[in-house]
Amino acid sequence: MQADAVAAALVHAHRSEWAFVLSATVRVAGDLDVAEECAQEAYVSALQAWTRDGVPERPGAWLTTAARNKALDRLRREVTLRRKLPLLVEPATVDPHDPADPADPDWPDAAVPDDRLRLVFTCCHPALAPEARIALTLRLVCGVPTPDVARAFLVSEPTMAARITRAKKKISQARIPYRVPGRAELPERLDSVLTAVLLLFSTGHTAGEGDALVREELCDRALYLARTLAALLPEQAETRGLLGLLLLTDARRAARTAEQGRLLLLADQDRTRWDQRAILEGLTVTAGALASGPPGRFTLQAAIAGVHAMAPSVEQTDWPRVVHLYDRLMAVWNTPVVALNRAAAVAFADGPADALPLLDELATDPRLADYPYLPATRADLLRRLGDAAGAAQSYRRALELTVNAAERAFLEQRLAEVSRAAGADSAPG
Repeated sequence: MQADAVAAALVHAHRSEWAFVLSATVRVAGDLDVAEECAQEAYVSALQAWTRDGVPERPGAWLTTAARNKALDRLRREVTLRRKLPLLVEPATVDPHDPADPADPDWPDAAVPDDRLRLVFTCCHPALAPEARIALTLRLVCGVPTPDVARAFLVSEPTMAARITRAKKKISQARIPYRVPGRAELPERLDSVLTAVLLLFSTGHTAGEGDALVREELCDRALYLARTLAALLPEQAETRGLLGLLLLTDARRAARTAEQGRLLLLADQDRTRWDQRAILEGLTVTAGALASGPPGRFTLQAAIAGVHAMAPSVEQTDWPRVVHLYDRLMAVWNTPVVALNRAAAVAFADGPADALPLLDELATDPRLADYPYLPATRADLLRRLGDAAGAAQSYRRALELTVNAAERAFLEQRLAEVSRAAGADSAPG
């Protein structure tokens, strides 16, 4: 029983405290790779210590102290090595007592006051490719598993693992220091930071694996970071756009599942269970972002979420406006996922028959070859058109690509429904 309790506590601490532990440790280590190793070692040490002494009242504080101590031990060993082997190492380029040294745990930094957000900005270094910055941030800072990061980028897990490894090697080989950017440097990193926070929220909003549809701790973490960004850079409209998008999307959290975690689509949700306070705040924040000038991709997505939030039902949704907003979004952010979402909106605005050719075109995009929502969308359109056999085929393909238990249960239910309909249609009269 004690071992089970410790294991459960460690799993929870990894999900909820990893970012805090890593960000606190990297300020001591001054090196992202070393900090990650020390944080991992702290979790290993916790398994033995907590089994012996019991789980501490504040697991995160225990892990942070352990990881920082391991980083300090490494720094002391390096100092000792430099003293004993002065001819074999280059002289230090940073005075260890320099008050501006970011390895100093008491180093003040007014530009980014939050430890986790500070590390996000640091990982989004302009020397790295944009996708590498975001992937590294999700994996290291946010603790998102590599398979989920890969799904977010529509690539295979080995491809994403190699991409993250290359990014870490580049940081080491190019000697990119752990240095928090000054306020003037934040805007050039902002788009990558906003993207990382949005993808963090997305991996929590619909979990890639497991029984639960939502990983609430990831959604809450993303919302916290979005709020902090909006407060830190209020002059940047896209920070408010991101916050509005997350608030309006997360407002539906309680209504997205029924008993036993059964998935409910937008059309089936009880809208009285939507968080009206979050919707009001989200609409207010989004309106402010829209009034600040030509909207960017985060603000446009927030505007789309706002149309859904204000609609009394799916049937009464202003679908032509949703399609129009997707057209504007495609003009600034033309991705296959956006195009797929636009096709789904066209199906409601103009009918499923008008959306099917759009899906045929998207099916030729290799980036969507293993994207489960493409065949799932096709299956729904065919079901609505009365093509039960075609819908069943597409539902089977979607099931092959889906790993989340709640989504699989929904698809299996729909597959059973259309299969019965297809059987009835083929039965002799």
